[in-house]
Amino acid sequence: MDLICLRSFREVAACGSITKAAERLGYAQSSVTAQLQKLEETYGAELLERRGRRMELTTAGERLLVYAKEMLRLHAESLEAVGAAQGGSLTIGSIESLASYFLPPHLQAFREMRPAASLSLLPGNEPELLRGVKSGTLDAALILDPPLRDPELDVHPLRREPLLLVCRPSHRLATEKAVAATELDGETLVLTENGCSYRAALLRRLREIGAEARIACELGSIEAIKRCVRQGLGVSLLPSIAVRQEVEEGKLAAVLLEEPTFDFQIQLIHLPKRRSSPAFASFLASFGVQDRADPPEQAPKA
Repeated sequence: MDLICLRSFREVAACGSITKAAERLGYAQSSVTAQLQKLEETYGAELLERRGRRMELTTAGERLLVYAKEMLRLHAESLEAVGAAQGGSLTIGSIESLASYFLPPHLQAFREMRPAASLSLLPGNEPELLRGVKSGTLDAALILDPPLRDPELDVHPLRREPLLLVCRPSHRLATEKAVAATELDGETLVLTENGCSYRAALLRRLREIGAEARIACELGSIEAIKRCVRQGLGVSLLPSIAVRQEVEEGKLAAVLLEEPTFDFQIQLIHLPKRRSSPAFASFLASFGVQDRADPPEQAPKA
């Protein structure tokens, strides 16, 4: 059985869309369609059907999904078990801002502890990362959210991360030290895409106070957002870590958004019952976190 086909099938089932599944997997849409057709030919049954705008599982598809998840889980577990002598393998998820501006030094520390280990980094928004960790697709994930309380997960708060209103240095708010959300009434916004936790918090707060702000554009790239703000398309809300360099260089201005409910933390999440491994213990240790199931071992010398 082709595991690539099963992985694509699982993603389409989760997304309800071939297009979205292809984007998440990094495949062409036509490739995912062909993989689904191959599965249907193998099983001799229709696995998915379109209902409105969504792709939904048929009865046969629901049965296969159970086996597909288990086969993919066993495959990942076998890779880790067989590769343990070589250092192990991990699949980690992260939102874009943390992957770009927070994670690199920790990856370097992990590499120094486990030079032979293999690590794959998958981007996603918070809902996608939560699903990935809970399904076992991801060994762990980094999120930026208010303190998360989820009985299904181990949550390790790493640090608080201020959210900053980012604008051009010539903007009317650029000289302020801190502002409330009411100051955004009438402003034009350049926002992150749907699924971003701090985007959702900002829009929710604006609705609560009755402030009217126009969304100029929604982008999935932090770098693209910063460039749009520099061009004067609007203001944005971004984590401090993502704009530090531009603020220091005077290319952007950043003002603290003071809102009582905007307590956002960088958090590392994983399943409590996840099977421990030396590689996973070392990954946690790179953030100063100890594996609750199995304290990190001394890494073998390269």
